[in-house]
Amino acid sequence: MRLPFLSFKPGQRGPLHWLLALALVALALLELLYVHSLAALDHRLGDVLLRWHAQARVPPADVVLIDIDQPSLQDPQMFELAGAWSWPRVIHAELIEALAAQAPRAIVLDLILSPPDRFHPENDAALAQALRFERAFVPMILLEDSTQQAPLALAPPAMGIRPLPLAQPQARYGIDGPTALPPEVWRTGYINFIKDEDGIGRSTELGRVHQGWWLPHIIGRVADALQLPHPHAARFRLNWYGREFTRIPYARAYLASQTEGAALPFDPRGKVIIIGATASGLHDFVPTPIDATTPGPFVLATGIANLENSDWLRDAPLASHVALALALIGALGYSFATRVSLAHTVGGFVAVVLLALLGAAVALQWRVYWMPLSPLMLGALALLAFGLLSVRLEGQQRRHVQAMFARFVDPHIVQDLSDPAQVVQAEVSSSREVTVLFSDIRGFTSLSEHRPPEAIVALLNRYFEMQVEVIFRHQGTLDKFIGDAIMAFWGAPLAQPQHAVLAVQAALGMADALQVFAAELAQQEPGVQFAIGIGVHSGPAVVGFLGTSRRLDYTAIGDTVNLASRIEGCTKGVATVLVSETTRAQCGDAFDFIDRGAFHVKGREQEVRLFEPQRKAERPHHLEEANP
Repeated sequence: MRLPFLSFKPGQRGPLHWLLALALVALALLELLYVHSLAALDHRLGDVLLRWHAQARVPPADVVLIDIDQPSLQDPQMFELAGAWSWPRVIHAELIEALAAQAPRAIVLDLILSPPDRFHPENDAALAQALRFERAFVPMILLEDSTQQAPLALAPPAMGIRPLPLAQPQARYGIDGPTALPPEVWRTGYINFIKDEDGIGRSTELGRVHQGWWLPHIIGRVADALQLPHPHAARFRLNWYGREFTRIPYARAYLASQTEGAALPFDPRGKVIIIGATASGLHDFVPTPIDATTPGPFVLATGIANLENSDWLRDAPLASHVALALALIGALGYSFATRVSLAHTVGGFVAVVLLALLGAAVALQWRVYWMPLSPLMLGALALLAFGLLSVRLEGQQRRHVQAMFARFVDPHIVQDLSDPAQVVQAEVSSSREVTVLFSDIRGFTSLSEHRPPEAIVALLNRYFEMQVEVIFRHQGTLDKFIGDAIMAFWGAPLAQPQHAVLAVQAALGMADALQVFAAELAQQEPGVQFAIGIGVHSGPAVVGFLGTSRRLDYTAIGDTVNLASRIEGCTKGVATVLVSETTRAQCGDAFDFIDRGAFHVKGREQEVRLFEPQRKAERPHHLEEANP
């Protein structure tokens, strides 16, 4: 099991990750419900998808634009009849009369009709007469910041301005109306450009409420007159067309209407006809997702066509953005807290991003506008935040574990404890397959009888330094010093498939190092003999930290450890190094082994067969295995 006092300081992943998740959830709710700083990203993605979606959309044939285009302004006949722009209003009156005679569904004049023509009032009178067609509509402009505001209660009934429940009787608003016409033909609606925060027009309106009064948009006036379907909200998102509406040059339509016996260039019956300007010199252009210079009449035509076919775009509920952001934060928090692999986590996030974008494209086919880039960006922020937190925690945990193991294993192995899975495995006490080595000095008691304690300690320290160097060189883990004895093992904290071979190599290396140490000691103190015995055994053992929060040892316990200690006790008078039959089998042919026979060991009923390992180059060819 994991020791609780080990797991918090190096990184208590769960609580910290969920605290971060709560902070990210709060940030996501603040952004999606109030701040909307990422809305521009949704707009940009939406514009791209709207352009793609519009390519296949064909506008209805019964919405027609009579276009005051550049060729119409430059047409010689128009110039002869009407002069240079702006044309006398009688020109529009004559065209409208010709159109009205053909029973169109509606005529929308997208031209400003103020101020009156003081020099030729008869032209305004002619236009007023033509506009008595009951489904002819003219524009007005709302002047939101104007200081000259008129009481809404005095608006002519034809304007469609009406009080709603709780309307304020003294409500006023700045309106630039068609003052060139008599009030009885003021079937008006405002044509103000409806734009988002970034200046792009993506929506339009049926109308708006001001101090309890309904002010109609010209699209709303047409929709009411023709009983077209209405969205639930006054403002609705336009579903654009990639192909042009039916466009008739103004000059062509007007000249045909004034030529006896000539037919109009299209059949007006049952059509919604918009008369407006697209000529570059008249500057009636607005930025939309489709084009930075979309002619204003195209926006009106799109809005009317959307209502006619009930295919305006319905905004997906805000809850879908919130749900996606919270789901991403929760899933990423869980993945990092439970150490799901980074590749799987990032791969899953990328898959969600692709599915969300695909869902946005599919939603447009069903007339639903869902642009999930802001929740996806919040998800990306969560991915980055959880990643940075995990890197920090894993770094702390790795440094903690490395500090814990620095006393027990070679520094190179400590540096190898970098994989999070290895760190977790190193911290947890568990049964591992290991090889255990015990080394003990022979005759240490007699050796210490005639020396002061300080000399004995210095001697042992020199000896331990030499032997531990050999253990570390062969990637071993130092368990403990027991008086003059050394315990070490292989196979933990890092798994070592060749743990038995490494242990036997270390045992032989310790025996070699002892000979060098004994020779140096004999030179300093002739007659002194210094020998050791080493026992090695392989098998399962529980390996982990043992102790309290104030004192911990990384150790191995179990029968494998006990038997290795007993084997070391059998070396006296037999060999410097003895290994068990299990260790011999795991070494394969890495060494030569001399069978030293079966031994009775304490705590075991059956005898244990032991072997003396030798490097292959050392064994004489004529040497036969001998029994004691």
